[in-house]
Amino acid sequence: MTGQVLGIVPARLGSTRLPRKPLHPLLGKPLIEWVWRRVSAMKVLDRAVVATDSPEVADVCHAIGAPVELTSEDHVSGTDRVAEVARRAGYDGYRFVANIQGDEPLIEEEHVRSAIELVRSGNWEVGTCATPVQAGGASEDGSTVKVARADSGRALYFSRARIPWTSEATSPLQGAGGHTFLRHIGIYAYERSALEQWTSLAPSRLEQIESLEQLRPLEADLRIGVAIVGRAHEGVDTLLDAARVEQKLSHLNHSTLV
Repeated sequence: MTGQVLGIVPARLGSTRLPRKPLHPLLGKPLIEWVWRRVSAMKVLDRAVVATDSPEVADVCHAIGAPVELTSEDHVSGTDRVAEVARRAGYDGYRFVANIQGDEPLIEEEHVRSAIELVRSGNWEVGTCATPVQAGGASEDGSTVKVARADSGRALYFSRARIPWTSEATSPLQGAGGHTFLRHIGIYAYERSALEQWTSLAPSRLEQIESLEQLRPLEADLRIGVAIVGRAHEGVDTLLDAARVEQKLSHLNHSTLV
């Protein structure tokens, strides 16, 4: 089993911004079903499972044939939930683990593969990805996470603020080293040892200031690589997001999504 990739989809019922989010209906199907249909079709994953703290979500998963593991209700992050499942018998032999958010019904396999390949290369302990954004809009939105990236691909910082900041009203969208403004896509791939190290760390100072858990391993000097990918759909965090995603789903051929 060494070298294979385990995909885990954390799905917490108690979301604060959108209550009961995994069960929120989109075109008559719960959000977690849309996500699972995408994830289960990904060839880059050797195995995939949903991790949830909710028997209700587990029942939905069973009904659609999705493998599911019930986890502790005490986890404060999806990473902790992922790590709990990855340690269990039957999952503990996978060398690489991919954390695929349970609120991304339009997630692209290309993006998941990009994060996994960073870790597989041996150059990074954690892999994630980002997509270019315009200077306005998402780059100014505090609910959208941005990332600053070195030319080598190394993550320098994640923030809800616009980074890099400039006083120029019309700053260039590209610098000499590549894309300047990047929106972080919440996909993570880990070496198993890096996932264990991440979850063994106490919450860090910058993590608590920004409310971004990926700053914890960054402050602890874990090497996080960031792949730049093309256009990426946003996930579902609010009712407005849900309405936007539902509209996108209604304009797509459903046969490509299930």
